[in-house]
Amino acid sequence: MTDETSRERIDELLDSLWNGNERVTQAEIHRRAVAADVPADLLTRITALPEGEYAADEVAELLGGPAG
Repeated sequence: MTDETSRERIDELLDSLWNGNERVTQAEIHRRAVAADVPADLLTRITALPEGEYAADEVAELLGGPAG
């Protein structure tokens, strides 16, 4: 997968997760990523996130996508 494709998948996931939510748990991010059948490299990065709640910009920074 190209970096551009990976970034697009991150963008899509973030947009769907934070639609109307301020913070989302790592467990919910992981669950939705599995359901969305994201690429293995992205799922590995999501799995490595510490447990807790995240704002969209925090996860975007940690996963390498744009804030927001």
